[in-house]
Amino acid sequence: MNWDQVEGKWKQLKGKAQEQWGELTNDELDQAAGNREQLEGLIQERYGKGKEEARKEVDDWLSKY
Repeated sequence: MNWDQVEGKWKQLKGKAQEQWGELTNDELDQAAGNREQLEGLIQERYGKGKEEARKEVDDWLSKY
């Protein structure tokens, strides 16, 4: 699945993202609205991860779908 597909299916995938990153709130995920950079930024902020580490986590998560 490419990122354009993620944006189109964000409402369905939002729950899966919350399972993966449980510290992110529904409001934060709604605000990200499938935007990859915003999601990565939230992961960096909430979990104290670097940019590359957050990008890899999102890549790994995306590869499951």
